[in-house]
Amino acid sequence: MLSKFQDHIKSKFPFLKDKKILIAISGGIDSVVLAHLCKQSQLHIAFAHCNFNLRGYESDGDEDFVLQLAEDLDLEVFVESFDTNAYAEEHKKSIQVAARELRYHWFVELAEQLHFDYILTAHHADDNLETFLINLTRGTGLEGLTGIPEINGLFIRPLLPFSREDIEAYAKDHHITWRDDSSNASTKYVRNKLRHDVIPILKHMNPSLLQSFENTINHLQESQGIIEESIDEFLNRALDIADNNVAKFKISEFKSKNNPKAYLFEVFKDFGFTEWNDVLSLLDAQSGKQLFSEQWRLIKDRAYLLLSEIAVEASESIRISETDKKVDMPLGVLLFDEVEAISEASKQSMYVDKSKLKFPLIVRKWKEGDVFFPLGMSGKKKLSKYFKDEKLSLLDKEHTWLLCSGDDIVWVIGKRADNRFKVTENTKRVLKIELK
Repeated sequence: MLSKFQDHIKSKFPFLKDKKILIAISGGIDSVVLAHLCKQSQLHIAFAHCNFNLRGYESDGDEDFVLQLAEDLDLEVFVESFDTNAYAEEHKKSIQVAARELRYHWFVELAEQLHFDYILTAHHADDNLETFLINLTRGTGLEGLTGIPEINGLFIRPLLPFSREDIEAYAKDHHITWRDDSSNASTKYVRNKLRHDVIPILKHMNPSLLQSFENTINHLQESQGIIEESIDEFLNRALDIADNNVAKFKISEFKSKNNPKAYLFEVFKDFGFTEWNDVLSLLDAQSGKQLFSEQWRLIKDRAYLLLSEIAVEASESIRISETDKKVDMPLGVLLFDEVEAISEASKQSMYVDKSKLKFPLIVRKWKEGDVFFPLGMSGKKKLSKYFKDEKLSLLDKEHTWLLCSGDDIVWVIGKRADNRFKVTENTKRVLKIELK
């Protein structure tokens, strides 16, 4: 196995040779064998071990074992202890999900702080099959059936071509000791139930199951590559505008496809949406209809679908004193400067008669019923009517802030000034207000 492992490293991961590497090590047979293989291959490795404090003295025994193994192999070791139960309860996660989040967050943090280039995990061919079956039974798209990726950012899985049987044989042949996790014997977890009850039957039916599975995974990955190329080409046509606040997708491009739901799934699957019939219905919904995932929302706006992150609510208002020259706000920075003369105004700047202002000024979100006197018009206008005339989307309206003097609107910031505060021939003090 060592020679096959070294050939695999040379073929797939030649860049690891001179890199600084962390091995995620639990003390179990898989990660311990990975550690020995990497040591024998003269890779520059160190250990990272998580004590999740879930199995009492067993967890502490795993930690002691890893510390001793690091000493035996003359390797640096990092250990972190977690209160996994408290984290799971606080974040309303299962123990398994909580442990995974804690583990991977710490690994990434450790790698960044200590400048490790890559993190190796000991996932192997049987793990890959188990993950495939879990995704299959829960329901998934093609991406969920393409297996565990060999490279995913910092993480590399060099044991994926090797079976559990290969790993056990290597450990026994080389008299390697390891720790057994008693929880792996329990079938209350889906993965363990597949491992102990389902996969042995499949292997009995087909002794070459892992090889057949590897071939299938390769075919699916090739198909996924074709899909990704198609989606990239589609997005070149469908994605109209994308900035920090909103991405706009042309509805016409989705509707031009024979199966628009498939394209909606591929475009928006990574944003937490799950009810794909509801997403499909947005294409023909009235403007303003919206769907939410945990962190994102999708809005129908005339000829577009708008995707935006659900923002944390900003403070309701900001007070500005007469002496303030610079004020931070969600849209940017407001600058105040008393000037001798005016130049051409724009949507990002305006000039007002300072004597007409009542300090402190207030910056706030707009609300229903707000009225202003648009610069250049003699009468007043409801903001809601102004937004409609300007064809602002729901998101545009939500991101609209007002600069107010008392109850009066001075500026619909970045859009339109109010006529009541304009500079006239009688103005003696001119205040320039600019949005940066």
